[in-house]
Amino acid sequence: MSLYWRIFLLNAAVLVTAVLLLLGPVTVSTPVVLGEAVVLLAGLAAMLIANAVLLRIGLAPLGRLTRAMSAVDLLRPGSRARVEGPGEVAGLTTSFNAMLGRLEAERAGSTARALSAQEAERRRIAQELHDEVGQTLTAVLLQLKHVADRAPAPLREELHQVQETTRTSLDEIRRIARRLRPGVLEELGLHSALRALTAEFTSGSLTVRHVIGPGVPRLDEAAELVVYRVAQEALTNAARHAGASAVEVHLSGRPGGAVRLLVRDDGRGIGPVGEGAGIQGMRERALLIGAELAIGDGPRDGTEVRLDVPAVDAAAAAAAAVSTAGSGSGSRSGSAGDLGEGNR
Repeated sequence: MSLYWRIFLLNAAVLVTAVLLLLGPVTVSTPVVLGEAVVLLAGLAAMLIANAVLLRIGLAPLGRLTRAMSAVDLLRPGSRARVEGPGEVAGLTTSFNAMLGRLEAERAGSTARALSAQEAERRRIAQELHDEVGQTLTAVLLQLKHVADRAPAPLREELHQVQETTRTSLDEIRRIARRLRPGVLEELGLHSALRALTAEFTSGSLTVRHVIGPGVPRLDEAAELVVYRVAQEALTNAARHAGASAVEVHLSGRPGGAVRLLVRDDGRGIGPVGEGAGIQGMRERALLIGAELAIGDGPRDGTEVRLDVPAVDAAAAAAAAVSTAGSGSGSRSGSAGDLGEGNR
C-alpha cells in the first residue's frame, strides 16, 4: 500500500469514528453538562492519540532514512541506509543508496584528478626551485666568495655573514624541494624515504624514531606515495600543532599481504577540534588505493594515525575503480587537496 493511501486511511478511520460517535446514543445538551463534556473530551483524546501513534508508525521509516542521510560522510564510504518500510519509502531509500554510490565514485574520481594535478605541480615547482632558484643562489655564493677574498679586512667579516645567510637560504630551498618532490622515494623506495623523512623532522625539540618491520610487502608506486604523504602530514601535524617531543613511525606487514603505517606522538592529541584540510587530504589519499585511515588518541595520550593498505591486488582494483569513475565523469575537481601542509 502506498504512503498516500496509508495516511488517507488513517485519517479516514479517525473521521469515521467521530461520525459514529455522533450517530450513537451519546447526546449533547445545551448547555453541555459535565458528563457529556467528559465523554466528548475522552473521545477526542482517544482519536488524537490513535492518529499520532498510527502516523508515527507509518512515517518511522522516513525518520530513519533522514538520520541515515545526515550521518553520511563521503570520506568514510560504504555506509548505506537499510531498505525498509512501504513501497515509496523503500524506493526512496534504494534511490538514495544508488545516489550515494554515484557520489562516492565521483568524489573518488575528482580527488584522483586533483591529487594527480597536485603531484605534477609539486614536481614542477620543485624542479624550478632546484634549477632556477638553487642555481642562482649557488652562483651568488661563488660570487660572494670571490668578492670576500678580494675585499678589505673590515668588510670581509660582513661578507662572510652574507655568505652564511645565503647558504642557509639555499639549504632551506633544497629542503622545500625535497618535500615537494620526494626524489628518494622514486630512486630508493619507501623504506629509505621514510628513514630520510624521520631524519628531516628530527630536531633539538623533537625526536622521531622509525621502526620498519621485517618482510614488509612491496607496494606499487601509487600506494608508496600515499604512505609517504600520510606519514609526512602526520609528522608535520606532530611538529607544528601537537607540541610533541617524541614521535614513532612504524611500517609493518599484515596478514594477507597488507601493510600498516602507524605514527604515534606524545603531544596534546586531537581533542574536540574538527578535521582540517590536512587530515581530509590524508583521508582522500587513502580512498584512492582503498586503504583504511584511522586517527584518534594514542594508547598513552597523544595522537595515533593508522593507515592500513590492502594487498597489492586489492589496491590495484581500487585504483582501477577510481580511474574508471574519473574517466567516465566530466565534472571539474572540487577537492581542496593538501597543498597547504600542516593543517589539521
